Amino acid sequence: MTQSSRRPSSRVTHALAFATALFLAPSVFPGAASAQTLGYASTQPNAFPTDEVMVEPEAGVMPERLRRAVVAFNTHEAPGTIVIDTGNTALYYVLGQGRAIRYGVGVGREGFTWSGVQTITRKAEWPDWHPPAEMIARQPYLPRFMAGGPGNPLGARAMYLGSSQYRIHGTNDPSTIGKFVSSGCIRLTNEDVSDLFSRVDVGTKVVVLPKSGPHIETRTNISVRPVAAPARPAAVTQPAGRQAMNLTASQFN
Repeated sequence: MTQSSRRPSSRVTHALAFATALFLAPSVFPGAASAQTLGYASTQPNAFPTDEVMVEPEAGVMPERLRRAVVAFNTHEAPGTIVIDTGNTALYYVLGQGRAIRYGVGVGREGFTWSGVQTITRKAEWPDWHPPAEMIARQPYLPRFMAGGPGNPLGARAMYLGSSQYRIHGTNDPSTIGKFVSSGCIRLTNEDVSDLFSRVDVGTKVVVLPKSGPHIETRTNISVRPVAAPARPAAVTQPAGRQAMNLTASQFN
């Protein structure tokens, strides 16, 4: 009887070759085994980065306590009043019915904090800056005048307090929010100061609590949707003999 020999099919041959390659891969390519052990991120173009790599926190993100939000707020002050908790770097706009809008603020540095009751006597959009004589005496290199604009330390909006030199205003340096940095003025981000500006009128009562006083305890209820960034003003021509300067708010006001 004649015995016929059969050759393996091409499919079987390819399967055996593939299995052999997998078996030999760790010894031939040691990096492959290392990659599997260390869990390197996939290089597949359709992979989801958040599933395979650790993402560093976004730089410059405002801490939760400094973000604008509606909070539970018990006070005897009437709705529409501004209360500033200096020690906790927070400003509250009283809504009534046990609620307020909380804003993170920057306040006076050591030796420049203050407390008391004032009223808003003037409001200005993209205000000009006239450094007071006392500030110029401390920092004689300051300009005597700076036209309003994105480079102005007063930012997008300003609310002037009584006949004092203090203001609630914006800033071109958001990193100073939550810090003790100014010469007594209260600063907010340009987005937040624009929001507050739209809510208050001339005559609004402003209560500034002392830095050493008890902090106000609040509970967050509802986040407030941020307003759009205020439109930047057109280029402003300085008066004759004046020169524009781009000063950061961390140094002045």
